[in-house]
Amino acid sequence: MTSTTWTAFAGQRLLASGPPAEVVLAARRALDTGESAPLLLFDDTTGRTVDFHLRGSTEELLARLQPAPALAEGDTGHRGPGRPKLGVVAREVTLLPRHWEWLAAQPGGASVALRKLVEAARASSGDTDRRRQAQAAADRFMTTMAGNLPGYEEAARALYAGDRTRFNKWTRPWPDDLRNHARRLAAPAFGKETP
Repeated sequence: MTSTTWTAFAGQRLLASGPPAEVVLAARRALDTGESAPLLLFDDTTGRTVDFHLRGSTEELLARLQPAPALAEGDTGHRGPGRPKLGVVAREVTLLPRHWEWLAAQPGGASVALRKLVEAARASSGDTDRRRQAQAAADRFMTTMAGNLPGYEEAARALYAGDRTRFNKWTRPWPDDLRNHARRLAAPAFGKETP
């Protein structure tokens, strides 16, 4: 899944946050104006750093952001007659015989039944998945940018404990931009704020 937002830091200072194209161009402008602090780009969905080559023209930078068309193994890109590719990926699934029997008896067969089960599970665990994703993203960002700052370990513990008050306490002394971004990434991990 491609993130809708990236964030760029020059050292501990926030340069830009928003769509990848805007962030890449802001980072490039910083380089062009002589920025000497290390530049790091982050994918806000995962909290991972983005390895992005900032050299070249604006057109080249923006072209690098475009995903390359994906071809399945052995796919030449040629389409003949028949059913079009729907983005379906074939993988091995190992089940017990009783599971295969149940799946085979479902309307539409095993593939349709498995897709319905996965969609139902995704819908029912949405809040838990969002919380877990926010914890992981905030933790990755904090490890990279604040891992040596006072209170980092306590803030990480509070993040995974779902304790917003303790998290805010331990991140309070951090540089403003780092603190604010860590809190923004972590917010979904704490659920809705009570009034």
